[in-house]
Amino acid sequence: MSIHGKNARKEGRAPAVALWNPRFPFNVGSAVRAASCFGIEQVWFTGERVQLALDEKKRLPREERMKGYKEVELRNYDHVFDQYDLTQVTPVAVELRPNAESLPAFEHPENPVYFFGPEDGTIPQSVLRQCHRFVVIPTRHCVNLAAAIYLVLYDRMVKTATGPLTIRDTLAESRFDFAHGDLSDKLGLTMA
Repeated sequence: MSIHGKNARKEGRAPAVALWNPRFPFNVGSAVRAASCFGIEQVWFTGERVQLALDEKKRLPREERMKGYKEVELRNYDHVFDQYDLTQVTPVAVELRPNAESLPAFEHPENPVYFFGPEDGTIPQSVLRQCHRFVVIPTRHCVNLAAAIYLVLYDRMVKTATGPLTIRDTLAESRFDFAHGDLSDKLGLTMA
């Protein structure tokens, strides 16, 4: 038996990223890639403007596939808030608003769900009313959706780290052979 609606089991896990009615599949793929890079397990997106070929192979747009993307659960669902116990998470709207906190000064909550608006619009008022926090990325011009996601998730990683961020602690795939030679010293990377 499958139960859907308000009595269904909530399947949202925080921290998470939610994209409100995104326009381009590339940006959904980039969100999954960013989530994978920064240890976020779920990416939600609403609306029907993005059609991904999520068949049995679960393939994202080619340019956004990487080893770790399968660790991220991608869900297309219009009622994202219904999937969370709102007493256990903090909905954060990444949106230019008069009362938004600037990202450099922003203290990330413990269990955030970051909401990002579409590339050609803003987050609807019905969603903003449910958000507890608002953050703005201080730039001279707006950044694209994928860049905004990377900036927020990187900022979260740096600010919530409990110690130095080393290659050994963060890298989940083999890209260079840091065990041999002095490449890490040349790049200024810590191997501790």
